[in-house]
Amino acid sequence: MATKEKRRFGDRRDGVLLRDLDSMHFIVPLIYPNRCDNEAYISERIDLTNINAYLERKNAGNEGYPYKLFHIIVAAMAKTITLRPKMNRFIANKNMYQRREVSAAFVVKKEFADEGGEALAFLRFKDDDTLDTIHEKIVRHIASCRSDKADKSTESMDLFCRLPRPILKFIVWLVCRLDVHGWVPQTFIETDPYYSSVVLTNLGSIKLKSGYHHLTNWGTTSVFVAVGERKIRPFFREDGTYEMKDSIDLGLTIDERLADGYYYSQTVRLLKALLEKPELLELPLIEEVDY
Repeated sequence: MATKEKRRFGDRRDGVLLRDLDSMHFIVPLIYPNRCDNEAYISERIDLTNINAYLERKNAGNEGYPYKLFHIIVAAMAKTITLRPKMNRFIANKNMYQRREVSAAFVVKKEFADEGGEALAFLRFKDDDTLDTIHEKIVRHIASCRSDKADKSTESMDLFCRLPRPILKFIVWLVCRLDVHGWVPQTFIETDPYYSSVVLTNLGSIKLKSGYHHLTNWGTTSVFVAVGERKIRPFFREDGTYEMKDSIDLGLTIDERLADGYYYSQTVRLLKALLEKPELLELPLIEEVDY
C-alpha cells in the first residue's frame, strides 16, 4: 500500500519514519545495523498447473505481447507487498521506515550472449494496478531496456567510470554516506534496483536453479526473489504417493528485522495462494483476497 502521509521531520524522500514501533523492533536496528547481517532465506516450490492453464486462456488469440510466467510472479509479489505492508519497510541509518510506494526492479539482458549488455528495469505500482496494467508496464520497460538508450542509473555509472580512479573512489565514498541518510540525488538512483520494494531475478530464463541471493547494505531493498528454472518435479501426497508436475522454485531473501516469523509465514502463504489462483491477480492490488 502506498504511503501518502505528509512529510515530517525525520522522514525521508522515499520513506516515512516509523515512530510507534514496539521496543524490540526499535532496538534491533540499533544492535544490528547492517542489512546483510540480517538475512533470512525462504525456499518455496510452486506447482505451475493452474498458471499454465491460466496463461493458455489469457494468451488465446494474443499474438502481440503474450503474458508470461515472470509477469505473473511480478504481479503476485506486487500484490503481496501491497497487502502485507511490513514487507515494504526498510532500515537505514538504524531507523525503520515505511516505503512511500510499492515498486519492483529487475535486470534485463539486452542479448543472450556472453558480451550482451544489461539494463535496469524499475516498475512503480499503484493501488488500482492489476495483472493487465502490470503486464503493460513490463512489456514497455523491457522494450525500452533492449533499445540502444541506456537507463538513467547506468548513464550515471558510465559517466563516473570515466573519472580518474582516486576521484571515483572519493565520489563513491561520498555517495555511500549520502545513501545512509537518503540524500542520494534521484537522478543517480532512479532505476537502481536496490531502491525498490523487491528485486527479482529470472534465473530460469538462463537455465539456472533458484537459490540464495544476498541483500545489500547499499540502497533500501529488503526483499530479493530468485526465480528458478521450470522443471517436472514430484509432488508428494500425505499417503506417500506422488505426482509429477511442472514447477518452479522461488528463493526469497528477506531482512528479518522488519517483522516476526509468523508475519513472514502468512506472507509466503498469500504469495503461494496468488500463484495457485492467478485469477486473483486480475483484482486491484489493494483488494483483499481470502487465503
